[in-house]
Amino acid sequence: MSTAASRRPGREWLDNPAGLGALVPAGFTMGVATSAFQIEGAILDDGREPSTWDTFMAQRGRIADGSDAAVAADHYRRYEEDLKLMRELGIDSYRFSLGWSRLQPGGRGTLNRSAVAFYDRLVDGLLASGISPMATLFHWDTPEALQHTGGWMKRDTAHRFAEYSFLAGEAFGDRVESWVTINEPATVTLNGYALGVHAPGATLLFDSLPAAHHQLLGHGLAVEALRAASVTGAIGITNVHSPVQPAGDREDDALFAELFDIVHNRVYADPVLLGRYPVIPEQLEHLFAPLREIEPSDLATIAAPLDFYGLNYYMPTRVAAGAPADASTPDGESAAARSLPFSLVPMREYSVTGFGWPIAPDSLAVTLTELAERYGEALPPVVITEGGASFPDVVQRDGSVDDEARVLYLAEHLAVAFAGAPGVTLRGYFVWSLLDNWEWAAGFTQRFGLVHVDFETQKRTPKRSFAWLQRLIGGRTL
Repeated sequence: MSTAASRRPGREWLDNPAGLGALVPAGFTMGVATSAFQIEGAILDDGREPSTWDTFMAQRGRIADGSDAAVAADHYRRYEEDLKLMRELGIDSYRFSLGWSRLQPGGRGTLNRSAVAFYDRLVDGLLASGISPMATLFHWDTPEALQHTGGWMKRDTAHRFAEYSFLAGEAFGDRVESWVTINEPATVTLNGYALGVHAPGATLLFDSLPAAHHQLLGHGLAVEALRAASVTGAIGITNVHSPVQPAGDREDDALFAELFDIVHNRVYADPVLLGRYPVIPEQLEHLFAPLREIEPSDLATIAAPLDFYGLNYYMPTRVAAGAPADASTPDGESAAARSLPFSLVPMREYSVTGFGWPIAPDSLAVTLTELAERYGEALPPVVITEGGASFPDVVQRDGSVDDEARVLYLAEHLAVAFAGAPGVTLRGYFVWSLLDNWEWAAGFTQRFGLVHVDFETQKRTPKRSFAWLQRLIGGRTL
C-alpha cells in the first residue's frame, strides 16, 4: 500500500468493519450487483439470440484482450453456487439484470420459456435465501435484430422496450421487489453511439443524442408498462453521475466543463426528475440540435413519478478546453474522441484503480449534494445501485486473495454513504460486483469482484473484501 493510501481516512475501518457496520443507518439496504451479459455466459444456449455486444465483441480489435463473453463467469449454469456465496455474505438484496436478448430473442414477440424458467429459479432462490431481488430490465444488451433497424437511434426501439418490460413485469412482477428500467443511458449513448468504445460501435459524437432521448422515452414507457402489469415492487432508473470541474481558471475551461456536465449528467437526470432538458449555453446550442426535434409530449412520459432514483458513482471528472492529445477515454481507446473540443484531464492528487480511474470518495459526497441542490423535492429516495473498483487481484500460493486496495475503497465510500447528505434520502448501496466478470471492452483485464473467478476453471475464491463486507454487514446487529 502506498504512503498516500496509508494516510487516507478509510484505513481506520480496514481492521474494524463491524465498527463501520454499526454506523449503517436503520433500514439501509446493503447489496451486490451484476449484469447478465457480463456473468451469465451460455451466450446462444436455450433460445437466446445475439445482442449488439455479441456482434461487437466478434469484431477484431474491439476488446482489449481479444476475449469474449461466451462463458464469462458461467453464472447461467452456476447460479446456485453464486446464491450460496450471497447467503454467506449476508446481503439484503441482489441487483441483477434480465438479459433482453435471452428473455425476448430478437426484441419482439413472446418470452423465451427457457429464459423465463432460468430467471424464475434465480428469483425464487433469492427469496428462499432471504435476499430481495432487484431486476434491471436493460443493462446494455440490445437485441441485434433491433440494431439492424437503427437501435436506440430509432424511436421504435423505445416501444419495443416497453413491450418487453410489460412481459417481464407479468412474468416476475409478483416476486421482484425493485425494478431498474435502464442502466446508465449516458454510457450507452456516449460510449456506444458517440465514441465507438462500446457496442454498437458508432462514432456519431453529438449526433448520437437521439439515442439518449429514445432511451429516456423507453424508460418512461417501461414505467407505464410495469405499472400496467401490476408489479408489486418499487420502480426506478439508474444513471451514472460524475461531478465535473474545470481544469483551470480560463473561461473556456468552465464552458466545456459545463458541456461535459450536461452530456454526462443533466441530459439524463433533468428530463426524468424535472420533465425538461437542461438549458444549454448559447455558444453550445448548435451541438444539441437533435434535442430540439423531439415530440413535446415525450417529456411527460419520461418524467413519470418514480419510487427511487438509482445512482452509479465511480469517479469525478476534470475538463479542459481543447482537443485531446490522444484517443484514450475512461473506458477504452476512441479515435472519434480526437474530434472533441475538450479533453479529460488526469486528477493526479488521487490514487487510481486498475482502470486508472481516480479514487475520490469525497466526490461521492459532492454528487449527492449536487442531486439535492439541482432537484430538491423532485428527487425521490436515492439508492447507490453501483459502487466499486477494479484492481489487479492475484491468488496467492495459499489460495487467498488479499485485495486490501478494494477494502480501503469500499471503507471510504461506504463511510460517505452512511453519513448521507442534506436533502437526500439515501436508501442503500450495492457493491459492484459480486463476481469478477467480463468487463465489456476491457475483456478480462479488469477485476471488480468481491469473489475471484478463475476464468479457465470457473473456481470461485472469496477475496479479503468479501470477508470484510461480511463482517461489516454482521456488525449492524451489534
